[in-house]
Order: sequence, then structure tokens, then C-alpha cells
Amino acid sequence: MRLPWFAALVSGPSMVPALRSGDRILVRRTNTAEPGDVVVAEFRSRPGLLVVKRVERADGDGWWVAGDNPFGSDDSMRYGRADIIGRVTFRWWPQPVRLRRAPR
Repeated sequence: MRLPWFAALVSGPSMVPALRSGDRILVRRTNTAEPGDVVVAEFRSRPGLLVVKRVERADGDGWWVAGDNPFGSDDSMRYGRADIIGRVTFRWWPQPVRLRRAPR
């Protein structure tokens, strides 16, 4: 049985300024999201690699995701559609903050 929540460690600069390498996040398992949500996802072309990205749009039966940092992010532009594993709800380290959907 899978728990509905899991913790993850952010690695890399792709989500700067919202999240930085070393941040610890709390993720709620779900396979749905809305544009602007920060999610943990897995690219279909890179199975087993979990990434933290922002949802841009639904794309057929998958999701188009991108990092907030255009200079340090490998995202759907490179790897194609992703499947969402969960939605990031809270950064609990180093400074607790609730993550919200980005304005459209």
C-alpha cells in the first residue's frame, strides 16, 4: 500500500527561484494537476527519473512540464510528455513555505 504523501529532495537548479537544490518538499500523490502547479513527474522517455517541474498544460494523455529556470532546466521541450506522480504542496526545509499555483 502506498502512502498518500511522500518527501523528496530537490537536486539541481531547474526550479530556481521557487525551489533550490537542497530544498526538501512534501508531495501529495496524484496524477492530476492544473497549469501552474509544481509537481513531481516522470518523463516517458526517461523512466525511473523523477523530476520537479511546473505544469504548463495537458498534452494528450500526458502533461507538458517545464522548469522555472530557462537556463538550467531539461523539461518537456527536450524529453516530451510526462506523467505526474504527485503535486508539491509544501517546502519544509530550509524555510517552511506553502507552494501555490503560479499566476497565469
